[in-house]
Amino acid sequence: MIYIGLTGWGDHYSLYPADIKPASKLSEYSSHFPVVEVDASFYAVQPLRNASKWVRETPKNFRFVVKAYQGMTGHQRKDIPFESKAEMFNAFKESLKPYQEANKLAMVLFQFPPWFDCRSKNVTYLRYCKKMMGDIPVALEFRNQSWFNDSYRKSTLSFMQEEGWIHSIADEPQAGDGSIPIVPEVTNSTITLVRMHGRNLHGWTKPKDKDTNWREVRYLYKYNKEELLEWEGRLSQLTRESKDIIVLFNNNSGGDAAGNAKEFQSMLGIEYEGLSPRQLDLF
Repeated sequence: MIYIGLTGWGDHYSLYPADIKPASKLSEYSSHFPVVEVDASFYAVQPLRNASKWVRETPKNFRFVVKAYQGMTGHQRKDIPFESKAEMFNAFKESLKPYQEANKLAMVLFQFPPWFDCRSKNVTYLRYCKKMMGDIPVALEFRNQSWFNDSYRKSTLSFMQEEGWIHSIADEPQAGDGSIPIVPEVTNSTITLVRMHGRNLHGWTKPKDKDTNWREVRYLYKYNKEELLEWEGRLSQLTRESKDIIVLFNNNSGGDAAGNAKEFQSMLGIEYEGLSPRQLDLF
């Protein structure tokens, strides 16, 4: 089964009535899509009350992809509010319990930064992450091209399969070492993740500065029909090897993610059952 959704639920204004309150957005979001990515967990390990609230606001069959905390992936290397890596991982795993108890945790996504390249110490760290997460399903997404160059591509995929990592396949601009190619390969026969970041090469490579909101630039992209048709063909192959596939659109700097997700759903002829009732905007 193919499950289509978005990264986050707060900013997709085309989905919501104009007067909707922020606290009502997830419930309304879940009337459109059966899965969402939680990105708040990347910036801070979330208190249990947040996950409990989100679980209550979504229907029985809804699923969450929860991003790993940035201290766990090396994005944040200073001022981490934990005394040890073990404490950090344990706190994060504790924060997942409401999703697990409701059977709504699809996976935890470990997205590593561009400087996390293919070298022995990083392979060792990946083994540590997998060990610390235990039997929690975990997906792996790289941002450094070295993992998939000609020398390491086959070994990287074999390693992910042997260690039990779900492949997070990325569609993103081809910007040299700080990006990865589309690698439509399954490493887990149960589930595969696809994340659609857009193809804004200029925004992807634009240096960060104090006058620019980096996220508003990087993901400014709208997929056209031909690009979505490329993915229709890829998914046709992936579904032969993976029972479930989650596709998340992250190209929302210009508000295009929801529209592209809806277009792709229509293109694939998918109708989801068990969504939340949709609000009626009568006036």
